[in-house]
Amino acid sequence: MSCPDLYCVFGHPIAHSRSPWIHARFAELAGERLRYEARLAPLDGFAAALGAFAAEGGRGCNVTVPFKVQAAQLADSRSERVARAGAANTLVLRDGAVHADNTDGLGLVADIEQGAGVLLAGRDVLLIGAGGAAAGALAPLLARGPRRLAICNRTPERAQALVTSHQDLAKLSKTELLALDQQAPEADFDVIINASSSSLAGAGVPVPASVLRPGSLACDMMYGPPAQRFLDWAARHGANARDGLGMLVHQAAEAFALWRGVRPPATQVLAELRALLAP
Repeated sequence: MSCPDLYCVFGHPIAHSRSPWIHARFAELAGERLRYEARLAPLDGFAAALGAFAAEGGRGCNVTVPFKVQAAQLADSRSERVARAGAANTLVLRDGAVHADNTDGLGLVADIEQGAGVLLAGRDVLLIGAGGAAAGALAPLLARGPRRLAICNRTPERAQALVTSHQDLAKLSKTELLALDQQAPEADFDVIINASSSSLAGAGVPVPASVLRPGSLACDMMYGPPAQRFLDWAARHGANARDGLGMLVHQAAEAFALWRGVRPPATQVLAELRALLAP
């Protein structure tokens, strides 16, 4: 019998990753033979690590911080999502070439609409951050037709750059797309998404509580202990707090479908993973 196809996730750090468990479960439920590993890439050695993985026969990989921008640059071809975001979290290795895609935003939208039950059409959305995570989420968020989507970032110029590069999509979806002052947004929102590095860095919540409406959905892209401060803040101010575990599972399902041509049952696997991680 031939060896199972090889996949992995690259990151630094990476030992905490739940992706190997998720993809192993996807493969089991979908009847696919594959092996999926977590691989620590040196901070200055992602290209070499990717090359070594390809030489081993690797068929595809996920890419997490801090390598998403580099992953997009190294690819031979890129999806439109990657071209707009300038960052990739999924690579497909085939026939000696690397194709880059970004499933983060698709996973986020799926978790908001399917997991939290909040449809984005006609809503007011605040996206905190303007790095690779925010850039990857922006086009899929706009595709759902929110009424208004505001971006705030510690460096206002980066938020404005994202607004400028996505204004054509905003016009198509009839969404008001704008950049706001992070310290004084002067507005409140139905959905607040923390795509900044604040949770990962253990920093405070980067926006005031005035951005929340009663019953707002407040999502952090992180999960586990790094997300807890943001989740506690949101709950303390009357919002519905949601961590990034659902986004993680749904974006993994999108990557799995790209690699294998099979869509795994993300909702079932998310429920199993939450039960596994429950105290």
